[in-house]
Amino acid sequence: MAERSFSEEIKLLRAGEGDIIRVEGILAVTKGLLEAGVAYVGGYQGSPISHLMDVLAQSHEILDELGVHFEANSSEATAAAMLGASINYPLRGAVAWKSTVGTNVASDALTHLASAGVTGGALVIIGEDYGEGASIAQERTHAFAMKSQMWMLDPRPDLDSIRNMVKLGFELSEASNTPVMLELRIRACHLYGELEAGDNIAPSFKVADALNAPSRDDAKIVQAPSTFLQEQKKIEERRPAAIEFIKQNRLNEILPSGKNADIGLILQGGLYNSVQRALYDLGLGDIFGAADIPLYVLNVTYPLVDEEVIDFCKDKSSVLVIEEGQPNYIEQALAEIFVRNGVKARLHGKDVLPEYGEYKVEQIKQGMSQFLDQRQEKPQRMTLIDRRGASGEGKAAALPARPPGLCTGCPERPLLSSILLLQNEVGKIHVNSDIGCHS
Repeated sequence: MAERSFSEEIKLLRAGEGDIIRVEGILAVTKGLLEAGVAYVGGYQGSPISHLMDVLAQSHEILDELGVHFEANSSEATAAAMLGASINYPLRGAVAWKSTVGTNVASDALTHLASAGVTGGALVIIGEDYGEGASIAQERTHAFAMKSQMWMLDPRPDLDSIRNMVKLGFELSEASNTPVMLELRIRACHLYGELEAGDNIAPSFKVADALNAPSRDDAKIVQAPSTFLQEQKKIEERRPAAIEFIKQNRLNEILPSGKNADIGLILQGGLYNSVQRALYDLGLGDIFGAADIPLYVLNVTYPLVDEEVIDFCKDKSSVLVIEEGQPNYIEQALAEIFVRNGVKARLHGKDVLPEYGEYKVEQIKQGMSQFLDQRQEKPQRMTLIDRRGASGEGKAAALPARPPGLCTGCPERPLLSSILLLQNEVGKIHVNSDIGCHS
């Protein structure tokens, strides 16, 4: 049941090469799928990717014209199982769901998908619902990507970057025969802006083509002895191929600076906008994104590229890694790269930033200030001053508490109303239920 109609927005999906459209982050993802020649899409509803499923369901005319198969799957597990069509066939497929609970439901199918490897590009779009506005347990998807050797994209919250990373995600998947996760935070999903469109592409190989020419490969069956060879290929072939693709196509971004070149920031791509705002508030950046500290933006948070890390850090005295949540997977991996390759830079992270919780501008600012205070030579700052003041002067008054609420159109609304009416008759009752966001 759609939360609202996207009929007007869906018309923008027909935009072609050079057209400028104003869309939401979710529409940029959908446009990326269509421009990439996706053959089949599916998924399971859940914030913050609910709109993506609604848009896909309401775009059936465009999908039918291009020959794209769509399914609103009954669970994340069936969505992941459907993605298995890319194992034996050159079909580009994408599915979407809410993490981390969705990934847990899909884990069995995903594990076998990652073990067998894929022929066609396979993309798992994860609505990363982490932070104080989340409706789930506070966990990250990163651990699953590592343990199954699936690559994880965390694109900079910019419409062009999001759309391009969808397309590059398919290419990365095919270059390394590995499914790829694309992580989108709430702010990325609902980001608004202008996007220069490309042409939609019909899939070169469709689901109907696979049905007409069934293929079987015993080496792709996830059962011994094939599983040993699959594990071997993951490490010896697929991961090096992925790292080479990431390097050659510059999926990560190194943004140099003429000032304060002896220090640097390494950050998850999804935190880029908040980091830039913190730099601006501290007088170390402008409103257009120019920073006075070099940045290494990880649009791919797994796997890390050792050569890029070493090249960025080799002339630095200290580096701050800005990684949301716990455990600090990226910080640990960077520490290993530093030790193994003799990188002299001092690594900071959770020693100055909060060990847990969402990183909003205020948290990043405070951690960055502590990081800079440890530097003997104080950073060169712009003439801008900290807009909020060291004493907190100028901060907005505390906002009133906002309890969780069900979205307009959510089918769980009438269920909740029924329970409340029932309590009027029988007294207070205890209800156990599936999450359903805020149920």
